[in-house]
Amino acid sequence: MELPNDIELSIVNKFRKTIWSKFLKGIKEYELIKPNDKIAVCISGGKDSMLMAVCMKRLQRYSKIPFEVEYLVMNPGYNEINYEKIIENAKLLEIPIKVFETRIFDAVVNVEQNPCYLCARMRRGYLYKNAQDLGCNKIALGHHFDDVIETIFMGMLFGSQVQTMMPKIHSENFEGMQLIRPMYMVREDDIIKWSEYNKLQFIQCACRFTELCAANDNASGLSKRHEVKNLLKELRKNNPAVDMNIFRSVENVNLQTIISYHRGEDYHHFLDDFDEGRSVRGTMN
Repeated sequence: MELPNDIELSIVNKFRKTIWSKFLKGIKEYELIKPNDKIAVCISGGKDSMLMAVCMKRLQRYSKIPFEVEYLVMNPGYNEINYEKIIENAKLLEIPIKVFETRIFDAVVNVEQNPCYLCARMRRGYLYKNAQDLGCNKIALGHHFDDVIETIFMGMLFGSQVQTMMPKIHSENFEGMQLIRPMYMVREDDIIKWSEYNKLQFIQCACRFTELCAANDNASGLSKRHEVKNLLKELRKNNPAVDMNIFRSVENVNLQTIISYHRGEDYHHFLDDFDEGRSVRGTMN
């Protein structure tokens, strides 16, 4: 059996409570891995997906549930420095990656409206396709707890909806495929502490739009997500539990106090059965 390196061991020693235990909690609580799964661990080159790869590698080595793993890296058009950094970190972390090439950055660089959304959709499609070609039934992405909270908040503030980044979903376009998020319960700050403890450096979002904003000293204007990050940072000063409260709010939805909701195309409005005399409990009259 391959022996773990010091960086991997730091996850279960120094960061057992903040990373490893929360990683396992997400896997178990949301049943992300089933026996005989073959999972494509998708590595973008950032801190989140790289840590996820190390955690998945350790889990596969010691798990009582048999499953297979492929470590998949897509090169959507990284510059040479960023691409070499991904390769270097994969070797350092002893992750046996498989790389495939696309031209996504070229395709979206001149898109004026929602280039990040289009890029994400295209990247996910390529990941599903290449994972399926490798015989995988799931892809794993490195979204963490903070991503979940920010998504909930962004949906309310900018999307006029209440929605959640789910721990797992079925693919709409690739039959039999699922997307899972093993880092779902891990906090971003703890991922940063892990990378700093091990003196690791990872790439940031490396698309040309990001590089252009950075060159113009406009990194804070990259997306609405930065606005939400800053807003949450301010809210935490007076309420350290704000993140968990937001998360619990989508676990504790009382449909009797919702004006309208839908499940797919099945739409419900509170007036549908209001005149039948059903009362709303626990609210002010």
